[in-house]
Amino acid sequence: MSQKADAPLPSVVPELLISDLSASLAFWSGLCGFEVLYERPEEGFALVHRGSAHFMLDQIGQGRDWVTGTLQRPFGRGVNFEISVDAIDDIVSTLDEANWPLFLAPETKHYRTATGSTGVRQFLVQDPDGYLLRFSSRLT
Repeated sequence: MSQKADAPLPSVVPELLISDLSASLAFWSGLCGFEVLYERPEEGFALVHRGSAHFMLDQIGQGRDWVTGTLQRPFGRGVNFEISVDAIDDIVSTLDEANWPLFLAPETKHYRTATGSTGVRQFLVQDPDGYLLRFSSRLT
């Protein structure tokens, strides 16, 4: 999925501190289907997106880092990023072919909402630095 050049960026775009831009791009783009919107390799930076989900990847020690405390792996403890996709099967297959471990195997789950409930197919995977990504597709 490609973003139109004139489409607005989302109002929240997480910037993830990473240890190796090449390894992160191999995971995010190569395995999870994100596109690189642009890079600043001299700063260890890339902006990636898949549909309307956007993430900034920022290699520690290159350019400016917004570090508020000691960084210990896995990074991003206590947060997972839900990424809505049309279907999860192709991503799961690609990760499986690369022998990339899943944090949570694919499941069907129903969640209570304000107006009833919604069903999803989802799985969780950690990126090279331990950030937890939850790919989710709505059931019809």
